[in-house]
Amino acid sequence: MNRLTALVRKFFPRLYGDETETRSVRVLRRIRIGIVIAACLVTLQSLLLVLGAWRNDRQIERHMGVAEANVLSAGPRRSTIEFVTPDRVTYRPELGVLYPSELDTGMRIYVEYDKNDPDLVRVQDRNASLAIIPAGSIAVVGWLIAGAALFGVAWVERRMAREAVKAGAAVQD
Repeated sequence: MNRLTALVRKFFPRLYGDETETRSVRVLRRIRIGIVIAACLVTLQSLLLVLGAWRNDRQIERHMGVAEANVLSAGPRRSTIEFVTPDRVTYRPELGVLYPSELDTGMRIYVEYDKNDPDLVRVQDRNASLAIIPAGSIAVVGWLIAGAALFGVAWVERRMAREAVKAGAAVQD
């Protein structure tokens, strides 16, 4: 249990230093704080991505319209479509369609859209659950990178401590 506590103390920074800490130790502590804050922000961004997709789905479901659409251009993250509503108005949503994976140019698909805001469109039978895995993987990769960075800072701190001990021993001799 002591090793786990020591490992946590080594990687996760104290927010406040003490009066005996040197400038380099203070800088390393602040770098660790910055790394943890950045990882938390990436996690928050991933959470907001899923919540935003869920909000868009709820908005579409409140005032849902269904139409047949043509895929004008397709990409892994963005696809442009064109569809005609029952009142014969043609729409080309500026931001494309939500959940555009596995679409090809020229396909004819069914879309669900918000009748009050026809620019909010998703591919039929797709929903926010498709955003969970990409958002979760972004958060996991962010924490893996943060962990590697925290490990690197801990390594630098250990190396500086060893050099300080060597320098102190050389002064005593």
